[in-house]
Amino acid sequence: MPASLPPLADEDHVCAACGLSYSDTRVDDAVGVIADLPDAVREVVSAISPEVRRIRPGPDVWSVAEYLCHLRDVYISFTIRLHRVRTEHRPALEPMFNDLRARRFRYNDCDVDATLDELAAAVAGFRDEVARIGDHDWDRTATRLPGEQRTARWFVRQAMHEGVHHLGDIRRIGETAP
Repeated sequence: MPASLPPLADEDHVCAACGLSYSDTRVDDAVGVIADLPDAVREVVSAISPEVRRIRPGPDVWSVAEYLCHLRDVYISFTIRLHRVRTEHRPALEPMFNDLRARRFRYNDCDVDATLDELAAAVAGFRDEVARIGDHDWDRTATRLPGEQRTARWFVRQAMHEGVHHLGDIRRIGETAP
């Protein structure tokens, strides 16, 4: 486990790896990208041989199965986070502890087909929660680390970025697999 949690991306984050700009991304556009994600992930994962799906390409790189479980958990966690932002006054949120989850919940042993279905269900639930956000709720905030405040809008953009970014990670594993 890292000694401390890395900070969350800023509200106006621009990803150096993929170029995605949070402030240039409309919430409706982010939700559209998220809606397409389960099918895109299923297509990319299906093109990767089952033998390769559980291999870590490097010591600090997850396997396809681990990225898939992480994506499912992102949309489950972000659904709960967004609900709390909408219904509570500045809630303090638990970190996801991504690497701990991967180890303790044995992500690499998952049933890939079942997890693809779970990802689709998690994305549908996240989109249902987004639909409950009223115009007056988008600037509501939550915290995770002291001094870190993120808006409901940020949670949608971050959820989209997680999906796009990790779909790229999965795609790269498939492209470099033997």
